Amino acid sequence: MAEPEPEPEPERDAEEPMETNMMTLDPDEAPSCSSLTTKQLQQNWRAVKRRERPVRLLFEICSSRIVEHTLSKYVVYEVVVMRSGSFDSRRVSVERRYSDFSRFHHKLLEEFSEELEEVLLPRKLLTGNFSPEVISERRVSLQDYLAQLYSVRCVRRSPHFSAFFTEQEQRRAHSLLRAGQFRPAAEQLQAVLEMQEKLLPWQRPTLIVPTLSAVAVCYRDLEEPERAFAAAQRALPPVRRYGLKQHRAALLDLLVDLGYELGRPVAQLQEELTVLRDAERGEVSPRSLKELVVQEFT
Repeated sequence: MAEPEPEPEPERDAEEPMETNMMTLDPDEAPSCSSLTTKQLQQNWRAVKRRERPVRLLFEICSSRIVEHTLSKYVVYEVVVMRSGSFDSRRVSVERRYSDFSRFHHKLLEEFSEELEEVLLPRKLLTGNFSPEVISERRVSLQDYLAQLYSVRCVRRSPHFSAFFTEQEQRRAHSLLRAGQFRPAAEQLQAVLEMQEKLLPWQRPTLIVPTLSAVAVCYRDLEEPERAFAAAQRALPPVRRYGLKQHRAALLDLLVDLGYELGRPVAQLQEELTVLRDAERGEVSPRSLKELVVQEFT
């Protein structure tokens, strides 16, 4: 009997990240290809493909609430962002008003008007905005709108896309930080960081540098050097890779100080900082990491 034809591979966006969960086999235990039949090879290949799943972002507007103030009343929608392709146990969400979606849409149209010709924001209503039926319909419409935006490659890679999910919370965190409220600022920044990590496969890694820097500053002022050191250390690789000179010197300076405090080896960090300052003398402002963080969103 003729062996069955291999199943064709599913098409995949070239830029789409893959998540792999393959076990490493002991060479002595792994069967050689020559010892396997064609059918066994096909079965093994299908098993590997099942473990490799394209990772995408999914958006769900699962709830909404009405907010009433003395002079205003509006609906806020909870937007949950999830990754497909693997089990995603982290629930990360933000709350946005219709007016937030509207401003976001107009920013995108300024840059991607041709690409978004067929992507329409649900229209604004003049009456009935607070009826349960209208709110329910709008939740579904806005959820579909985000999915359509995400399907446009240039949009999902745009800074506007990530800013929609993080900018409000970042501004709130920096306001708390400047007010000396480091604990709530750190908690808000951690939520921002989780959202940015969801977006990272489609955004440059530099997206998280300002957030990690602010986290490091908060924990330094909270006298939690271990957590401050960990945040600064995590921010350093993308800073090196993408040549963020201002952050690099400030992060190295903080890491050296914290390293001495924690009894960590800092000789290499100190040497890197010295070489950087000598090479960039006059080009890099000697501002501390806290000074850099404080000027964000001002």
